[in-house]
Amino acid sequence: MDIQNTFTQIFSKQPALLARAPGRVNLLGEHVDYNDGLVLPAAIDRAVYLAAAGTGDSTVTLHALDLKESVTFKLENLEEKVDINGQPLPGWARYPAGVAWSLQKEGLRVTGMQGVFTSDVPIGAGLSSSAAVEVAFAAAWRTLGGWEADGVTLARYCQRAENVYVGVNSGLMDQFASANGVAGHALYFDTRSLEWEPAPLPPGTALVIADSGVRRSLTTSAYNERRSACEQAVEMLKRFLPDIKSLRDISPTEFAAYSIELPREISKRAEHVVKEIARVESALNALKRNDSHAFGALMYAGHASLRDLYEVSVPELDTLVELTRELPGCYGARLTGAGFGGCTINLVKAEFADEFIAGLKAGYLQKTGRETQVYLCHASDGASVTTL
Repeated sequence: MDIQNTFTQIFSKQPALLARAPGRVNLLGEHVDYNDGLVLPAAIDRAVYLAAAGTGDSTVTLHALDLKESVTFKLENLEEKVDINGQPLPGWARYPAGVAWSLQKEGLRVTGMQGVFTSDVPIGAGLSSSAAVEVAFAAAWRTLGGWEADGVTLARYCQRAENVYVGVNSGLMDQFASANGVAGHALYFDTRSLEWEPAPLPPGTALVIADSGVRRSLTTSAYNERRSACEQAVEMLKRFLPDIKSLRDISPTEFAAYSIELPREISKRAEHVVKEIARVESALNALKRNDSHAFGALMYAGHASLRDLYEVSVPELDTLVELTRELPGCYGARLTGAGFGGCTINLVKAEFADEFIAGLKAGYLQKTGRETQVYLCHASDGASVTTL
């Protein structure tokens, strides 16, 4: 349904703007963002779309088209996380409310808003639908409020909304990719310095995302255990490398020299992070010289590391990756996102995409008895706002 028409039906006026913010997929650099590492996401051509207009007061009325739910809240009551009737905000509304709260914390002008939004980013598949919602609303409020902020700054406002207001301890990558995407490119992003550059994806390739159908059971405990193991590795390795602050500061050669001093499990976790950061650096070089095969090999290596060293894969994800080795046109595949379920990302020669998708679906059903949802995507531009 056309959200402009829906907006007009609900609010009896035309929207003032249309905002769009894409989902993202991470091509390489998994579980390194909390180790000051390098990541290589891409914004995808599936997005959140928001039709909005400012109001003359502090009231925000939003309609979530896909959920067929509406909410109204006041900008001065954001700390309480309640609607105008004093009821707790529904879960979906905490993302836009959190963005307004974060922007207000920054002292930026946040206006009342009427808005209708919809999304074709699959929810729960690990493609950052929540970050896309946040960035769409932040971009809309930036336009309505008449202030300036670049994509990285906007992403940081959104990350604070998710971390502090919603209560999800995510890194910056998801919001960064949604705000800064470049069509046809991955984004080489340094999570320590926040410097970044677009990296051209090989011409004639497509990004194919396959959903294992296993909903991520990434328990807080499993995530925290791995994060803690990385921190313990740094503390233990400081005996030999006193200047290191995170695993980012250790080269693969140094790690090989001193990893024998670490307990087995801590060593495995740290080895994944150190080598994954090195893989991202190698991947950037591969993209710059248009070497699809080298890039694909790094994807396969990344999956093996997440499976064997970081131990965040599940049999269904492993099956999806192994099936690709026999399918035409596939350069590389690996799990994407936190693991324990969710999706794989595949770099595929575009002319073979349909054949590849059919083969992957059939093979997965045969091996697991499960259906897989498969999304053919391309790297897209980041958030944009069109004034009407």
